[in-house]
Amino acid sequence: MSETTAPVTAASASAGVVVAESATARGRRARIALRGLQVLLALIYAIPSALPKLIAHPSAAESFEKLGWGSAGMYTIGALELAGAVALLIPVLQSVAAMALSALMVGAFVVQVAVFDGQYAATPLILIVPLALIAWARRGHNADLLRLLRRRA
Repeated sequence: MSETTAPVTAASASAGVVVAESATARGRRARIALRGLQVLLALIYAIPSALPKLIAHPSAAESFEKLGWGSAGMYTIGALELAGAVALLIPVLQSVAAMALSALMVGAFVVQVAVFDGQYAATPLILIVPLALIAWARRGHNADLLRLLRRRA
């Protein structure tokens, strides 16, 4: 019996049909899908979200001026988003990055509702869902991070 397939009958073996897959194959596909989701979110946070703030695109600058946060707030949020995007791709930081970006999205939701009349309030809420999935699925890395931090201290 191979690692990726269950026992196969003589009839199905001759037809090349796999009757069932093992948990190993499903787990591998799940890990690949989760990694793909992390890469997609990292790209979303880095390019259409952080980049306009970091290059002071007029639309981003206008929004932060309306908030009263000015360019310092804009650059700070852009840097946090970029740092979160990069950290989503570093195994030991994945869960913590997802939690931090979720917290940032809670703040973005509050700002959207309070200042911008909820025009884009759904966007941060939608992004929290896959971030929560990543934080939960990669939670095992938190122990590794704590070990690394304790060793340094």
